[in-house]
Amino acid sequence: MPETLTVLIPHQLGKDEALRRLKTGLDGVEKQFGSVFVVEEQTWTDNILQFRIRALGQAVSGTIAVEELQVKLEVLLPWLLARLGRSIQRVVQKQGTLLLEKK
Repeated sequence: MPETLTVLIPHQLGKDEALRRLKTGLDGVEKQFGSVFVVEEQTWTDNILQFRIRALGQAVSGTIAVEELQVKLEVLLPWLLARLGRSIQRVVQKQGTLLLEKK
């Protein structure tokens, strides 16, 4: 049974700068983790990204909402990947924080 994974990543960049960094940084994440997942679809509508990826042979869909003080990632994980939920959450939290650190 699918499970929703939610990750909140706080930032101090404001919505516009966080959105800019995410749009440019997601390409780098895809290249870095391309051996684990492939992006099948991604659609930005204002500050919300809807995506569908294939990770370890499993279909995964979700959204990323860029807000003024945080980024909210919600992913619907199939049961196999849900078992890895804590590990996935730690990696996403770490990579997201690095991407949104104020420089």
